[in-house]
Parts: sequence; C-alpha cells; structure tokens
Amino acid sequence: MGTAENNRGKETYPIEDADVGNWASPQPPKSRPEKSIKNLRCPECGSERLYRDGLRRLADGSQTQRWLCRECGLRFSERRMEKRLNNGGKDLKSGSALNSNCRVCAPEGGAKNSAGTVRVLMEEKADAEKRAAGATEADPATIKGKIVEFLWWASKQGLSSETVDGYRSCLRALINRGANLLDPESVKEVLAREKSWSQNRRRNVINSYTKFLGFLGLSWDKPKCKVDIKLPGFIPMESEIDALIAGSNRYLACFLQLIKETAMRAGEAFRLKWTDIDFERRIIILNEPEKGSNPRIWRVSGKLIEMLNSIPRRGEKVFPNKSLASLKNTFITTKKRLAHKLQNPRLLRIGFHTIRHWKATMEYHKTKDILYVKNLLGHKKIENTEIYINLERAIFGDETAQEYHVKVASKPEEIKALLEVGFEYVCEKDGLMFFRKRK
Repeated sequence: MGTAENNRGKETYPIEDADVGNWASPQPPKSRPEKSIKNLRCPECGSERLYRDGLRRLADGSQTQRWLCRECGLRFSERRMEKRLNNGGKDLKSGSALNSNCRVCAPEGGAKNSAGTVRVLMEEKADAEKRAAGATEADPATIKGKIVEFLWWASKQGLSSETVDGYRSCLRALINRGANLLDPESVKEVLAREKSWSQNRRRNVINSYTKFLGFLGLSWDKPKCKVDIKLPGFIPMESEIDALIAGSNRYLACFLQLIKETAMRAGEAFRLKWTDIDFERRIIILNEPEKGSNPRIWRVSGKLIEMLNSIPRRGEKVFPNKSLASLKNTFITTKKRLAHKLQNPRLLRIGFHTIRHWKATMEYHKTKDILYVKNLLGHKKIENTEIYINLERAIFGDETAQEYHVKVASKPEEIKALLEVGFEYVCEKDGLMFFRKRK
C-alpha cells in the first residue's frame, strides 16, 4: 500500500487531471503544460505555456520533442530551437527571424498554415456566414423590451386596445415556439412548422410580425397565406339561445340579449356605455364599431331595456367586467352547466359570434332584403353578407316550401297590431285585409 513518504520526490498532478477510473495511481495526461524546462519559450510569442505534442523522428534515427504553444498555436521542436539559438536567433531554413505568423518560410504578409491564423480565419468566416444569414443574436430581455416599445407605439397611433392585445398575443405565440423576432428567417421556420393554426390565425400572426418589423425599420418577404370565406358551421335555434339567457346571471343574460337583438360583435357590446342608450325611445347607438365597420343604431325591445335598468351602474361602461375574456370564461362555465342540466350538448357549440350569425340569418329570412342585413351587421362589403343567403336557403328551404301564419283584420286597431308584430299585407277581399308572417 502506498504512503505519502513513498510518493515524495515524485511529480504530482491535480486530481481533476487524474484518471477517474484509476484514482489511486493517477497518470499524467497525454499533453501537459511544461513548467519552464530549460527556460524554453515559444519562438513566436515568447510564452512559457507549452504543451508536449509528441515526438519527431529525425533522419539520423534520433528523436526530438515537439511542442505546442497554447497562446499562438505554433508547433516547433527542441532540435530546431537549439539550432536557432546557436545561429544567433536566425532560422536555418530561411536565414531570417521567424515571421509573427509563420512556422515555415512565409512572406511578411503572414503564413496560411499557422494554427493561430487558421483559427482567426475560421472565426471570421463564421461571423460572415452569420451576418449573411441575417441572424441577429439578442437576449430575451432585449426582445421583450422591443415588444413593449412596439405595443406602446401602436397605442399612441390610435389603435384599439383589442388590436394591441392581438399584436401581443401573436408575438408571444412566436416567442413561445422558439422564434427569434429579430431574425425573419427564424419566424418563417416557425410558421412552416406550425400546422395547428387556422389560416385566419396564421394571417394575423404574419400581419402582426410585419407591423413589428416596420416599427423596427426592417422588412421581410411575407409568406403566402390565403384565407377563404367559410360558412358558419352551426346556427342554433332561438329556443336554445333563450335557454342560455334564462340560465345566466343578470350581467351575462343582459349581454346575450343585447347581442341577440342587435347582432353586435362581442367587443362592441362589451364597450357599450350608458350614454349610448336612450331609455325613453328604446334606442341604442354604436359609434365605435370594430373592424372598421359602419356605425349603427337599433330600436330594441322593452325586455332588453328592463334588463339594462336592472344592472347597477358602477361606471361609464354597462358591463363592468375587467376584460372580455373574463366574461367569456363565465359564459363557458354557464354553457357547460346548462348543457348538462338540460341534456342538450348543442348548447356547447353556441358562442357570442354564433348569435350574431343567427340574427343575420333570421333577419334575411324575414325580409329577403340583403341590403337591410348588410346595414344591420355594419358590413362595408356586401360579399361578406351574401353568405347568409345560402344559410337561409339551407335552413328554411325554397320559397315554395315556406309556411306562414295568416291573420285577417278589418278594423284599424287590428291592422296596427298585426303590423307591429311583423305581419305583412297580402291582399284585400270582401272588406277584409289578409296578412301573413313566416313561421
């Protein structure tokens, strides 16, 4: 068994350099720094940080130790250094002092096969490739700071809070998927890999990132994204909407009744103010529509006015929820509860925008006037409204298959009452006036 006395005089090595598998008798590594043996220095830079680099066999059969400088990467041998020192500092091969970048005869411009020069050239090549690819390295804190500046700039441009929140959501989605927002190619890779996004979501992400690059003074070649107009996948029955309204709390019930009668978008209804309501004339005005739509005005039912009067006024807004998302979460919870209670899973498919589709379809069914429906919804292009023609035909069939409620009136009071509830005049016979209304 070895003792400390037996190891005296022997060269020891740090434990981290020892062979872990044979820690009791550590062996020196293959290449170790030499500690100023014979005052040996690198002929290139004068450094004493030298590593052994194997043996070199000479023509006479002898061997000489080769060395590697850890500072400049120069390789040289002891025999060559001895001859150089004996020659007064001159290299026997060239007759001149070693150039600062060479180890074989090279011009003053530098040697191409020097280890130090090769390393520098490789680093410069890597940097050039990185710049050519357009990649800009930045830490997450820098990118987040740029996003905050962009969102604040968007707010100062007069964009709505919903638009700014949409920008934030899209940029966050790119970051969460590993995209570098300062490198357009990285964003394109994320867009190419992401298959779960709909075309609408993909378009919104592309437009948000384009806006972000414009804020930074940059541009990119946008990927192609084609969004097709699709028909709504589900139109509920009026009884199902009424069931949701009856089973909701007073804030949510009033919100749903408002959408049902006016076909407002959820964001438009959520921003409704008390000053937009004329309780005496039962009129609601929308002067701040979403998506660049036209302003609209409606005459609503007395039921909705009573529901609005039952809500406490806690501010200028009718609905005091912190955000539309919180109201949506309440709606989702209510749908699940009522779908289980009423054993009607169709209720789970009803959303805020679904009620808007229902209202537009029903209004076209009653009036057959596509321009009226266009004005009701606030559309600027009639192409967006024409989808409800197909929906109405699919749900109610052809005109010949329609069923009507028919009423007969002879007195002015009866005629007035029928017209107020939506009956339309058909003809007059034997002093009687006939009216009808679709079922």
